[in-house]
Amino acid sequence: MDDAGLRDGLTGGYGVRRARPEELATCARLYVRVLSDTFTWIPPERHREDDFLRAARDEDVFVAAEAGRILGLAALYRPQAFLHSLYVAERGRGIGKALLDHVIGEAGGILQLKCQAANAAAQAFYVREGFRCTEAGEDGGVAWLRFVRG
Repeated sequence: MDDAGLRDGLTGGYGVRRARPEELATCARLYVRVLSDTFTWIPPERHREDDFLRAARDEDVFVAAEAGRILGLAALYRPQAFLHSLYVAERGRGIGKALLDHVIGEAGGILQLKCQAANAAAQAFYVREGFRCTEAGEDGGVAWLRFVRG
């Protein structure tokens, strides 16, 4: 699957499922593309496919897919019920919520995550979905907030 398959406008339904091993490279490209497009406060060269692939070795990666195209992904680090990644290429269709709901179910209803402090849209999304902010910190010069649900 190429990057063009991630950008095409789609209609109809999509499904959420575990990512197949051969899809992880596509997930890594989506990860970098969404980070580069939305995390404008971070230099784009800091977003690397290898970072996603390295983390994915220890995580359960789920995708929202439609007609063979990956529309979004979520990565769960099970030992800590920690949502490490939630990235959606096509917003406004409920894909992020569907992925989040799936991961919450996989984690048994209890989930935590870190959200960059500059990402107000993501913070609002998590609050709408029942998360509460419990901690603030900084990592590598980037401020973050910890959110917990359950």
